[in-house]
Amino acid sequence: HLRGAKPKAPGSTFRAGTVLRREHLGRVHEVEVLGEGFRFEGRPYASLSQIAREITGARWNGPRFFGLREAS
Repeated sequence: HLRGAKPKAPGSTFRAGTVLRREHLGRVHEVEVLGEGFRFEGRPYASLSQIAREITGARWNGPRFFGLREAS
């Protein structure tokens, strides 16, 4: 990290068209990375955390939920 630099947003880590998959309670959920944000079940979302909350009904760190970050 450069001092004062903001970390990259998860969406900027992947190219548009990348599909993230996560199984939760026996169901596989797929999220498409867009140029700006994400698409889940045909609807656009600004963040993976919003999608993780939609899937689980609880507050989650989206990148952690999708296995993109180590648990602390």
